[in-house]
Amino acid sequence: MKDADHRNLSWDEWDEMRSPRPEVTDFDVVVEKALSRRGFLSGVLAFGSGAAVMGTGLLSGTSAEAQAAAMSRFGFTPIDIQTDLSVHVPEGYSWNILTSWGEPLFSDAPEFDHATGGTAASQARAVGENTDGMELFNVGGREVIAVNHEYANPETNLPLTAGDVLSAEDALKLKNAQGVAVFEVARGDNGYAVVKDSPFNRRITHDTPMTLEGPAAGHDLLKTSADPEGRTVLGTLNNCGAGKTPWGTYLTCEENFNGYFGSLEEGADVPAEFGRYGILAGPSRYAYEKFDERFDVTKEPNEPNRFGYIVEIDPADPESTPVKRTALGRFKHENAACVLAPDGRVVVYMGDDERGEFLYKFVSNGVYQAGGDTSGLLNEGTLYVAKFYEEGRGEWLALTEESTGMSAAEIAIFTRQAASKLGATTMDRPEWVAVNPHACQAYCALTNNKNRGVKPNAGGDATPAEGPNPREANEYGQIVRWFPENEDHAAIDFVWDLYVMAGNPDVHSDAYAGSPNVTSGNMFNSPDGMMFDSRGLLWIQTDGDDSNEGDFAGQGNNQMLVGDPVTGEIARFLTGPNGSEVTGLTWSSDKRTMFVGIQHPGGSFPSETGLPRSSIVAVWRNDGAMIG
Repeated sequence: MKDADHRNLSWDEWDEMRSPRPEVTDFDVVVEKALSRRGFLSGVLAFGSGAAVMGTGLLSGTSAEAQAAAMSRFGFTPIDIQTDLSVHVPEGYSWNILTSWGEPLFSDAPEFDHATGGTAASQARAVGENTDGMELFNVGGREVIAVNHEYANPETNLPLTAGDVLSAEDALKLKNAQGVAVFEVARGDNGYAVVKDSPFNRRITHDTPMTLEGPAAGHDLLKTSADPEGRTVLGTLNNCGAGKTPWGTYLTCEENFNGYFGSLEEGADVPAEFGRYGILAGPSRYAYEKFDERFDVTKEPNEPNRFGYIVEIDPADPESTPVKRTALGRFKHENAACVLAPDGRVVVYMGDDERGEFLYKFVSNGVYQAGGDTSGLLNEGTLYVAKFYEEGRGEWLALTEESTGMSAAEIAIFTRQAASKLGATTMDRPEWVAVNPHACQAYCALTNNKNRGVKPNAGGDATPAEGPNPREANEYGQIVRWFPENEDHAAIDFVWDLYVMAGNPDVHSDAYAGSPNVTSGNMFNSPDGMMFDSRGLLWIQTDGDDSNEGDFAGQGNNQMLVGDPVTGEIARFLTGPNGSEVTGLTWSSDKRTMFVGIQHPGGSFPSETGLPRSSIVAVWRNDGAMIG
């Protein structure tokens, strides 16, 4: 397999190319039953101790009353689609660049060089590539951002080799371009800027030492030549979404880790369990195995078992060692949405971002107490997987030794296999989960799934078009929400509905037109990132087809919208440059500035010439009012 065959593929396309799923034809299902059953958006909403039933009329994009109410909550006039290479925000708002790939975090690092893209050494002291999930922390009155750098774009990051990884230096540069960056920001006369040389600034890369804790730590399947104890690992891979704990630490999530492993020997035997995670012999995505034996699965077959976890980082202590929390399971983690149950237990919602995989939650055994010891809260607890039923109810299935026949360590390492044993609901790529701060409800972005009703998942589980995934060959995506029983996120039972079905009402008149709150003026595809603001509004970011053609005509570039859970109204707030994904969102401490990630932009964004650079943009209201 030549580099040219795969360097520009998405991670989904990469998986399909290396490990194609067999076609199946026995899914005789229709979308209409889900449409008629739920009549999208007409379910019961639980707010506080009460409940309200709302009809689809209020949620329709043609309802003047709904739009007027929503606009008063949103505080802006929605913008049109864009197809250019810039960022656009509503009238009365402004934006600028906070930082971009290659910007030095320390004075001893050189300024970014468009001709070379920098060196491995300079990249280790600079902002990484492809910004994704991020959170802002107030540390003693100083504002600190932690941000993921999900993956590399070799043709951009290695311009001198046209993207070919030809040396150990090239591989190290890509390693240093990924991982996590932590840096202080401060507001000056010209808005927010990165504080160079702040004591909080640090880079965490594919070679940064970190520890393994929880049920899998020390297991034989995590032991390697370099780490015979199975408790210390170098690096965190493919850091996608993120989360924040109640005690002020950052949770970074390892997603498509499988693409980093390969072998010099194509077709070599690998452990059977690797198949479920898409780990194969042969060339990897970035050729690490040519220069670092720990990425060669024939030489270190346990190394891949040490990735696919959620990693906890303390942004307030640059000397602290990141910790991989194996109790939260091993899969393609998108983000980690933390919330406290009424009794103080910690609940973490997580999606496994692959076609036909599952939605999970972790409930701690211990109780969070402000100022208490939190070091073990994410090490002991129960991992659950979601089961959705047609009648709008669901339950969380506990992944235990009794229910799966697997040990606690095996459940932590082979979480997908454990979930399949329980018959969990296969989902349309569950990405970010967001929890409403003003109501006991949670939302999950199901971004898309072209294989829905066409192919099984990697474990052979069927993917029928039903429940919260009602459309075959789903290219638009949807957002499911659920309401835990007794207003307790630790509860087993819940009821659910669909907050929105993305679609194109200008092209389709059936289920693919979308739900009633999708109109010609706000339509989108592939919801991905999601965050609630302090007012209880849901911000939705997209990572989809921005061709503006065919099924996606009229949808323009990827964008960020805001939704009102009360009225159902959705409005477009921001559009990114063509070619980019809009992903990652956080706010300044005073909620007057929002920080938004722009990943893999086209053209030469944000400059007029030169290499395209993923960036974080700052957005604010010109009148200085709050926007989050």
